Parts: sequence; C-alpha cells; structure tokens
Amino acid sequence: MQNFPWRTDNWFVSPWNYLQEVKEGCRPPEKVKIHDVTLRDGEQQAGIILTKDDKVRIAEKLSEIGVHRIEAGMPAVSPRDEEAIKEIVKRNLQSEIFCFCRCMVDDVKRARDCGVKGIVIEIPSSKHLIEKAYKWPLDKAIDLSIKATSFAKEQGLYTVFFTIDGSRAELDWLLDLVEKVATEGHMDAFTLVDTFGVLSPQAATFFTKMVAERIKKPLEIHFHSDFGLAVANTINAVLAGAEVIHSTVLGIGERAGNTPMEETALALLTIYGIDVGLNYKKMNELARLVQDLTGVSVPENRPFVGKGAYNIESGIVTGWYKNIYQDDPTTLFPVHPAFVGHEEPRILMGKKSGLDNIMIWCEKLGIELNDDQALRVLQEVKLLSHDLKRVLNEEEFLEIVKNVRHEK
Repeated sequence: MQNFPWRTDNWFVSPWNYLQEVKEGCRPPEKVKIHDVTLRDGEQQAGIILTKDDKVRIAEKLSEIGVHRIEAGMPAVSPRDEEAIKEIVKRNLQSEIFCFCRCMVDDVKRARDCGVKGIVIEIPSSKHLIEKAYKWPLDKAIDLSIKATSFAKEQGLYTVFFTIDGSRAELDWLLDLVEKVATEGHMDAFTLVDTFGVLSPQAATFFTKMVAERIKKPLEIHFHSDFGLAVANTINAVLAGAEVIHSTVLGIGERAGNTPMEETALALLTIYGIDVGLNYKKMNELARLVQDLTGVSVPENRPFVGKGAYNIESGIVTGWYKNIYQDDPTTLFPVHPAFVGHEEPRILMGKKSGLDNIMIWCEKLGIELNDDQALRVLQEVKLLSHDLKRVLNEEEFLEIVKNVRHEK
C-alpha cells in the first residue's frame, strides 16, 4: 500500500485534513514538545495520592516513552514531594526534569536545591483572581514575579512564566504584566494558561496569536478540560505557533482534568502530520501504570487506551471485521491497535450481535453448528443479553449452544 500522510500502515484518517484550503493559515512550529504535568497537576485531581516510589516509576516510564520534559512536582508541597523530585533528578532520565514554583524566592531556592533543569513559576494574572481569591493589590503580583524570576535566572534555571487564569484576564493587562516581567525580571518561555478550561477553539487561536505578537518568547500551552475542549484548544494553539504542550497521562488533573497526552499526540500525528516524537507503542503500558498507581477509573471506550476501545459487539461491524481486518485493519479502526500498544480487538457476544459473531466464537471454541442451530443460538444470545443487560461470557454461550443442540 502506498503511504500518504492520511493513510499509512498504522492509521487511516480523512484526506481532507491535508488539503491546502484546510491547512491555510496554520503556522505550527518546526518542533513540538511534550511537557508532562502528571506528577504535579495530575496529582491535584481530588483523591489522587502518589508516593515517592509511585512518582519515580511514572517518571521512568514517561522518559521511556520519550516525553521531553517532566514536571516532577512542587517542592513546597511537602518534604516527601521534595524528596521525590530529588530522587527523579538522580535517575538521570532522558527527559528534562522541571518542577513547579510559586512566584516566591524561597520556592525557587527549593527548586535549585532539588537539582532540576528548570521551573514553571506561577502568578495569578486576572484582576478578579488577584483581588478576590488572593486578596492582593495588583502591584504585588508584578513585584513578586520580577523578584522571583530574576532570582531564578541567577540560579541558572530555565524559567517558564505561568500566569494563572490567563484566559479570563483582561488581555492588555496580561500582556503588560508579561512584558514587564520579561524586561525587568526574567523568562525563557511563556505559558498560555486556561486554568478553568473556558476557551473556545477559536479563542485559543486568537489568544496564541495575540500573545505571539507582543511576547517574543517561546510559547507553551496549559489548558484544562472543563468543557471537554482541551484537546481541540491545544491543537489550535499549536497550529498558531505554540511549541510546548502541557499534558497529563489519561488527562487526569484538577476538576475535569488537563489536556490528555494520548488523544492530543495522536491527533497531531495522524490528522495534522505533526510528530511529537513519542514511542506510541508504549502508550497503553504507560496508561495502565498511571491507572494502577492513581486508582483512576478509565471509561472502557476512552480513545486508544480504554480497555474496550477496540472491542466489537455489533453484528454488522463484526462482518466488516471478518472481511477486512486481517488485510486492511485501519479501514475498520483509524489507528491500528498495535501502533498504540493496545491488545487486539475482541469480538463480544450480546444483544447487538449477528451470525458472524456466532461463527467466530464457534470457530474459537471448536463448535460446529448447522445454519438453523446458529440462528437459534443467536436468538437466545440476544434474549439473555437483553435480560442480563450485558454481554455474555463463554460459559453462558456454551450453555446456550448445549440447550439448542438438545432441542427437538
């Protein structure tokens, strides 16, 4: 099969994605990096607690999959968090290790003592948040930012300036703040932050372009998913020129979560031709590790990493599977399960099944049925599945086969 950007051995998406009329106006950077925040913002999801050993194991797997930067935590949270960051730094992973700081000199000192490569340093940026949530005068946010970032520069830390609630700030106020910190303090990069997940995809493009016009620094993206738009917003920001994506494994994080790495990275690769350079075959391995250590429940149909993302019950689709999967799997699944390290599709037996499901199960179990028996088995499968409100297991299927064979 001849490869095209939209169709390879590993994926098959719409060719329309690559039309010049569709791509017009998109200006993605030459390289896009992943800055993983699972160990910091991901752990902020209510109920998640990661031990030092948990964090080290996840960091090692993140590095193994090829994540460019790992935000290992926030030293000021607790002595144990600080110990975890130091231990991750000691592992000499391929990923660069960062940590998160408030705009306080003492936080920057803690980061320096952990031995990290860089910091993401936060400050509230919307007037309503500064005045109502923090109860600060506006000048305090500016003064703290200048002092802390200047100190970070003295310590040789790569400094990413992070403005909380930036997407709800008054734009000129936000850009004035950032410019003042860039000139009187220090920043190596600036993060566009949608703390409460309130941007539309169009506004994400606008936000990125407006910041890029004023702030001549590399731009990073940290978007939340309160309206389920984090993936779309992140992609739009990349297409407008942002270079670094802040994301988490499984999209875990505060409230409705952060931008999920899996969907974002695979959409960029297959739909937009932007390869962030991950080892995609280890994606499910990483997802299972994070799921096990956090206790997070992942919907079965979660794209690419859900346990049932590639399962089939419908008789119609099972027929397609029987006819094309072995020779042309991406006609049935837009991303090949093996490409993301997912198990092969499973054919389930239930209310929506058809004769093809019966044939596949009979072949697997070494059962022979004539046409009339197969039809009777299918009828009984549908009835039992309906009554149980679930798919059937092999034992239940074999019992139905046994009963049908004994019918007179």
